[in-house]
Amino acid sequence: MRIAVAGATGFVGSALVRALARTEHEVRALSRDPSRFVGPADEVVAADVSDASSLPAALRDVDVLVYLVHSLAHHDFTSRDREAARNVAHAAADAGVQQIVYLGGLGDEDDALSEHLTSRREVESVLGSAGVPVTVLRAGIVIGHGGTSWEILRQLVRRLPVMVTPRWVTTRSQPISLEDVVAYLVGVIGNDTAKGRTFDVGGPEVLRYADMLERTARIMGRPLLILPVPVLSPGLSSWWLKLITDVDLTTAQALVKSMTNEVVVRDPAIRTVVPRQLMTFAESVERALADRAADRG
Repeated sequence: MRIAVAGATGFVGSALVRALARTEHEVRALSRDPSRFVGPADEVVAADVSDASSLPAALRDVDVLVYLVHSLAHHDFTSRDREAARNVAHAAADAGVQQIVYLGGLGDEDDALSEHLTSRREVESVLGSAGVPVTVLRAGIVIGHGGTSWEILRQLVRRLPVMVTPRWVTTRSQPISLEDVVAYLVGVIGNDTAKGRTFDVGGPEVLRYADMLERTARIMGRPLLILPVPVLSPGLSSWWLKLITDVDLTTAQALVKSMTNEVVVRDPAIRTVVPRQLMTFAESVERALADRAADRG
């Protein structure tokens, strides 16, 4: 099969391209700036999902499109992502693409989803609007070197031995390793059983954000005291993250609002479709730290 990966230079996309290169598939990496791509793809093609005219050539002869693009760093990310998904849906249908695979976000619709998670749901729907079967994997925090949510955890632990934290530290999440997310993506590509279905994906443990901070601190050998307070609003929390970590304010605002939503697996069907032994949170953290150390030389 020929597989195109939109968002191939990103955190998950670059790891997926490396994994697909070890299979028999042909891999076409799509990027707005091909010069930024470093990897083992068979082809690197310029494509901007916000520019519909760039997509027909990028999707020519493609069997499966993996869509890993989002505009979270922009204030108008909802409209940007909606329009991009619409462009991709129609271009994929016109090109005869047989399946679109999308990585969305966990969260229950009856839990007053944040704007970020609501947008992810909308993208799921729009991607399928032109008739191409869509496989959706919904994940919470992905633990791996280079991931924004992981970097927030790591930097908070690295820089703050005492944290006066917002209430969202008590929200439950089901973090998953980058390695497991990539394996699930590879496993549903071209898989007839997975076409047209939505799957919850998460690691083997349900943890509060406070639990993740404390376990990360132990692994990193850092002291940590967490003091939750009720007075940090989402807006103040965003500025707190901006001051303490490297994440930009717009992204921090979107992520903090999502941190009030519980993001846990409700339906474990993916484990039947793509059976595998999942990494624990501790194993995921150790791998992310090792990859960071190797990357820094």
